[in-house]
Amino acid sequence: MDALYHRLLVADFPACFGFYDAVLPALTGAVLVKGAPEGPYANWDLADQALLALFDRGGLAATVGTAALPSAPVAAAQDGAMLVFRVDDVDRALDLCLRHGGTPAVDPTDRPEWGPNLRTAHLRDPEGRLIELQSY
Repeated sequence: MDALYHRLLVADFPACFGFYDAVLPALTGAVLVKGAPEGPYANWDLADQALLALFDRGGLAATVGTAALPSAPVAAAQDGAMLVFRVDDVDRALDLCLRHGGTPAVDPTDRPEWGPNLRTAHLRDPEGRLIELQSY
């Protein structure tokens, strides 16, 4: 039983599918168990547990009655959530993500003030969601 996992609501399903399908197996070992680039749904599992799912934002908006509302924030704002992946090598993981459509936010940086031997990099997925890659 999948107790808890993240489901991202995406507007550009093909771009997001391509990004996560390219990086999740290498970063986490997750495998695609359902879905295709045309959507509207895809999910990746790790050890028979859901790790991440994508769902077409417009389809869900129609289901819950919010299709007439704006699909994106009207003004720039600080991030409200972040996906975090623990990886063996932050620099290599960032390179992989950037080669598959991610955009850099903060270069790989040692962060001893956050924890012993902690190294992080931050990037955004194809729709601008903040991702942290970390090793320690």
